[in-house]
Amino acid sequence: KEEQEKRRGIIAACLWMNSSGLNQGTSGNISVRHGDTMLISPSGVPYEQLEPDDIVAMTLTGEYGSYLASGANVPSSEWRFHRDIYAARPEAGAVVHTHSPFATALACQAMGVPAFHYMVARAGGVDIRCAPYATFGTQALSDHAIEAMRGRSACLLANHGMIALGG
Repeated sequence: KEEQEKRRGIIAACLWMNSSGLNQGTSGNISVRHGDTMLISPSGVPYEQLEPDDIVAMTLTGEYGSYLASGANVPSSEWRFHRDIYAARPEAGAVVHTHSPFATALACQAMGVPAFHYMVARAGGVDIRCAPYATFGTQALSDHAIEAMRGRSACLLANHGMIALGG
């Protein structure tokens, strides 16, 4: 029952991301920690078509292909940084990645977010860092994101988008 609620929560959050303008199409992804697995949105499935069984379960220690196949879907192409964030950050219960227009505009300039507003501190520091560029889905991108999120709960990804984690 708890797993099904988490799966429905991922779908609701994906739909909200698009309806709020934080994301377009299927370009973002969301995962939730569930014991020694993560539940993650699938690759390339329109959010409006998602059903709870479409959410992919994947071990937190595995490589691509270590997902627990319950359907025909594969995990988001960004599964690697989700997995690595959970490994590096035991307090992380969920990870959200979007291509929000404003975050992406800054990320395309390789700019972080300075402390211009008190809400920046909600990310855990005096700024929100921008991780260096690496190709999507790669270990290099994951490594850059982990470093940019050190002591923070969010980061921008150069020429890409943003990541945030929460309980």
